[in-house]
Amino acid sequence: MSHRRPPLVRALALNTTVLAVEIVSGIGANSFSLIMDGVHNLSDEIALVFLLLAYTLRAGLSGTLLRSANFFNSIGLLTISGFLIWRVVERVFNPVEVLGVVPIIAGLIGAACNWGVARVLRESSREDPAIRLAYVHNLGDTLVSLAPVAAGVAIILSGNSLFDPLVALLIAAIIVLTTARTIIDSHKELLWPENVSCGHADSEM
Repeated sequence: MSHRRPPLVRALALNTTVLAVEIVSGIGANSFSLIMDGVHNLSDEIALVFLLLAYTLRAGLSGTLLRSANFFNSIGLLTISGFLIWRVVERVFNPVEVLGVVPIIAGLIGAACNWGVARVLRESSREDPAIRLAYVHNLGDTLVSLAPVAAGVAIILSGNSLFDPLVALLIAAIIVLTTARTIIDSHKELLWPENVSCGHADSEM
């Protein structure tokens, strides 16, 4: 189990970088597309923290921790996303100026770091189903982080900041759909925990 902790620590460090860059840049540039993607990465941050903690605890407790953490993390993400969607809709009807170059730079940094997270987890993901989920998720996040880049390019080319909240709504839709699926899966896991493995059994064989 211990050999799986170092890649998780590196992945957590990279994801923290994404989170800090997108939230700070999003607030500074009035970019809801960056803030929304930052919230998405906040969910990844919490998931990686609990995954790392799970490999520090004994097998039975860590399995329960992962199932419960995934479920409640998803509920929290939906709550935050709902609030942000309300603010984004307000922005659609009352647009403010967005510095287009900031979403481009921050989004590219986010995409690079998300790819780095997936790259760091790739080896461990071949042996562990829980880490495999994080690996696949961050591969998808690499593409999602390019959405603010597209918004920034559209703003610069058109001079219209409305593209930022529209892209934010697209990211929100992705978050809601993927999170709803996670909640359904986590609910099934909480009801039938024997169907879920966090990799301890594999490591002990």
